[in-house]
Amino acid sequence: MTINVGDTVPAVKLKRLGAEGMEEVDTGEFFKGRKVVLFSVPGAFTPTCSMEHLPGFVNNAADIKSKGVDEIACLSVNDPFVMKAWSDQQGADGKVSMLPDWDGNFTKAMGLDQDISVAGLGVRGKRFSMTIEDGVVKSLDIEEGKGVTVSGASACLTNLG
Repeated sequence: MTINVGDTVPAVKLKRLGAEGMEEVDTGEFFKGRKVVLFSVPGAFTPTCSMEHLPGFVNNAADIKSKGVDEIACLSVNDPFVMKAWSDQQGADGKVSMLPDWDGNFTKAMGLDQDISVAGLGVRGKRFSMTIEDGVVKSLDIEEGKGVTVSGASACLTNLG
């Protein structure tokens, strides 16, 4: 079942590379007490994700945060090393936090997984964006097609007002 507006984000343990090495991120704690824009991409280093989706949020981070957003986070079913390398390549550090869903458990718990084996990617996350306030989903925009329309940085800015 897909998560909906008004639902609480599931608490799942993720792993990411931080300044001190591998660190655990409890999603329940990560979203608690603040406003976060979370967007998901099917895969780091994939064409649309690398040329449009992530760069849109990196380039518009200041404008998005000026709307009262405490943090922008990029979710992908990839390992922490890939997400760190992608962040470095895209200049995301300090603008967009990376949340590697290495085993897909967070994405599956939200009901936002998809099997894209036909493209050689296996089970990954759908392309979406959501605004989360104190752990509760306030908006959710899931892409139906292959492009970045409702889940991109421009749509996010419009939705934030």
